[in-house]
Amino acid sequence: MIEKLYKYRFEIFLCTQLAILFGSLLVPADFFEFTVLPILYLISILAGILMISKRKRLTWFFILLFIASAIIFGSAMINRQESQENILMRLSIYFVFHIAVTWNIIQQVWRAKYVNKNVIMGLMSGYISLGFLAFFLFMSIELTHPGAFQGILLENKDMGVFSEAILYYSYITLLTIGYGEIVPVVPIAQKAAMLVGLVGQFYLVIVTAVVVEKYIRHSEKEK
Repeated sequence: MIEKLYKYRFEIFLCTQLAILFGSLLVPADFFEFTVLPILYLISILAGILMISKRKRLTWFFILLFIASAIIFGSAMINRQESQENILMRLSIYFVFHIAVTWNIIQQVWRAKYVNKNVIMGLMSGYISLGFLAFFLFMSIELTHPGAFQGILLENKDMGVFSEAILYYSYITLLTIGYGEIVPVVPIAQKAAMLVGLVGQFYLVIVTAVVVEKYIRHSEKEK
């Protein structure tokens, strides 16, 4: 069963990422933020476990992350609220998870001899994962340094609306677009924004370029 699913590991992980990013368009915001979203993150960890299932030690590490995240989510559901400490713990778990899975995706894409559908899906998943890393980083900075990010989109302090705005800012920064609705106003937030922009460009310039080069090289051999 796992061997069959492993062939579709990139597709499954990409689908969970897209559900996390755009699920709020289909589900009421509050219900999505406090019920659906934590479940989707748990599913994404399971998808990550599938992705690295060939590496046993890392698989067990991901299983421990899944159990810890499930316990935190269960505690929040029982208490009908989530403390800042629990939120930071959850963000830390997701941050570590996405670092490990993003690195693993890059390795699998880098080592691929031929560019096929799986490689393209992996390339997309890796880039989206960088956006999630930026989101967890920015949210952690904001929680530990209130007011680190300011702008018209952050005037609403409702956690659901606020986190959606930070998620938006994360991808805008990764893409180096920068519309100006949100700005980092303290040094640690500014340095984090710089880091995210640089990593996004390095991914496009190096990883994507390598995949394109492999595709061109093998296309020429087939002629």
